[in-house]
Amino acid sequence: MTRRGGAPRRLTVGVSLSLAAAGALVALVGAQGRNTLTYPIVDTGQGACYGDARAADCLGPESPFYGQDSQYRGRLASYVDNGDGTVFDIHTGLTWQQEIGPKVTYAQAVQGASALTLGGYTDWRLPTIKELYSLILFDGTDVSPCMSGGTCTGIPFVNAAYFEFEYGDASAGERVIDAQYWSSTEYVWTTMGGDATVFGVNFADGRIKGYPRDRGPQGQPMQEFVRYVRGNPDYGRNLFEDNGNGTITDRATDLMWAKADSGRGLTWQEALAHCKGSTYAGYDDWRLPNAKELQSIVDYTRAPNTTGSAAIDPLFRVTAIANEAGQADYPWFWSSTTHVASNGTGAYGVYVAFGRAMGYMNGAWIEVHGAGAQRSDPKSGDPANWPQGHGPQGDAIRIYNYARCVRAGGVVPDPDGDPTSTRPAVVIPSGGSSPGPQPPGGPTGPGPQPPGGGTPGPQPPPEAIAACQARRQGDPCTFTTPRGSITGLCAVIQTQLACVPPGGPPSRRD
Repeated sequence: MTRRGGAPRRLTVGVSLSLAAAGALVALVGAQGRNTLTYPIVDTGQGACYGDARAADCLGPESPFYGQDSQYRGRLASYVDNGDGTVFDIHTGLTWQQEIGPKVTYAQAVQGASALTLGGYTDWRLPTIKELYSLILFDGTDVSPCMSGGTCTGIPFVNAAYFEFEYGDASAGERVIDAQYWSSTEYVWTTMGGDATVFGVNFADGRIKGYPRDRGPQGQPMQEFVRYVRGNPDYGRNLFEDNGNGTITDRATDLMWAKADSGRGLTWQEALAHCKGSTYAGYDDWRLPNAKELQSIVDYTRAPNTTGSAAIDPLFRVTAIANEAGQADYPWFWSSTTHVASNGTGAYGVYVAFGRAMGYMNGAWIEVHGAGAQRSDPKSGDPANWPQGHGPQGDAIRIYNYARCVRAGGVVPDPDGDPTSTRPAVVIPSGGSSPGPQPPGGPTGPGPQPPGGGTPGPQPPPEAIAACQARRQGDPCTFTTPRGSITGLCAVIQTQLACVPPGGPPSRRD
């Protein structure tokens, strides 16, 4: 298997990271440093706007598709390449293994964590599905159409300039989309009529699926990639608080959620409008959540067959439905994120299944991916046109999915989006594997330069630098300013190890 990656030391991924002035780090605490978030949601990175199909200009609030993912901006992905085979995520506080080895079974993936020594650390673990999903970027494109043969291009759903990445290896009989990664999150029921199941993220087609834990293709053990993680043991753990007014706040993410869902199925466009026009509980800034926000409230300890409930905390109200097999079940929920194909079309929207993820196989409807899967559905159309589902597992096509609105979380409107924010595409010959994208400057060239050219930006405050003396990247830190005490994590800023609050230093889309 060809190894990809080997990137030189770099300071950022996908965004420009700088301290505009020595006091900027202090000022940032006023907005994000009062409460240290244990589960900050990283933005999806989707910058282009879409209608029912193709990319379109982002229009104002009267547009029928206003309120989609690209028109809101959260914490833009910000990583630090440590130069020792590890990558630090400034927002989440997680440190990741940079390279990947050959695909392994789930048992091997679990065992491999305790055997790994990397970057001077021995406390590596197999990531939970929520930790692993923090890396996904929806400026990526689904390469499923590439399986029809010929040459096409795709953008991985993970930043391959910092994380080693491979598409499926056609010479080994794999599909181009065979770029699945194990998580440590096992489904609390079974799929495919009895298979023990583990959730994983596919960074080639941009989805969460339940994969057979023990029995894969041709009866052999399923094998997937693995990328180990360490740090921030609270990441992915919700801290829900019922506000008593029909809303629920997650103190871990700072997102406020509507307790009730839409109560009926909606097209993607209708779901956007439903939240944009809501004045629920007296707030007028509701929005349809993006894919990563929506996935953050999945409770992977719950499922219809085990708890008789949706895969969500019981504080939330979920409308009951009957699924394709006639079973009592719970809906799929739209996100505001478009699932973009390698040919540029955006006819599918991202949803998360809070009930069973159904498929039609061997003449019957069964659960194929597990409650908590993240899939995609046509944004509009007639579900009757797919009487036996779609794709190799006959994935059910519903189109009329439900909506649960969200607000807050440090997210700000960005009405014009940023359609130029996508990463370089990768050429995929004959539906097979291909090298990952090269980092800026080429495989041996320099990393991204500071905004405005090669002149370094202002340095962090001396107190922030002093707070990380004798510490390592990712370690907790505290320093005092005239505005009070700042708590954060040690991170490299302009070549200096400095104490950075959870929101990270100011960043912008260039």
